[in-house]
Amino acid sequence: MLKNWGLFMQARLTAGAVIAAAITLLVSPSPMRAHHAFAAEFDDKKPVKFNDATVTKVQLINPHSWIYVDVKMPDGSTENWAIEAGSPNVLLRRGITKNTLKAGDKIIVDGYQAKDGSHRANGRDLKLPNGQQLFLGSSGDGAPYEVQRPGVDTAK
Repeated sequence: MLKNWGLFMQARLTAGAVIAAAITLLVSPSPMRAHHAFAAEFDDKKPVKFNDATVTKVQLINPHSWIYVDVKMPDGSTENWAIEAGSPNVLLRRGITKNTLKAGDKIIVDGYQAKDGSHRANGRDLKLPNGQQLFLGSSGDGAPYEVQRPGVDTAK
């Protein structure tokens, strides 16, 4: 009888742990819940292109990596922009590693500005100092030009 009681209590504790874990997952913020479609944050009618951007910081983090660049504006001032890129795994598959970009590197980057007008953009393309062009495309839902471009996004 006591042996059966122990199994009963163990089963109740296990079921309770599963329920507690499920509730925790439902109410806690998660990276998947933070993920967004391109159109939710960025404006495809506000393209940006920085021909002489200087890398200040690179964060290869999930769910989106960020490349921070200083950009000289026409009036001579400098603005720091945050360029959203794909996840570290996506960037790695596209040839971007933790050693690809370093603070001080001069790059060309283009993308689409945030709808709120801030100095944030969804990155599309990145050209390295050696001339290599890489696709940053961080948002798979709604970003313009999602079709791969021969010679740029593909080997052919």
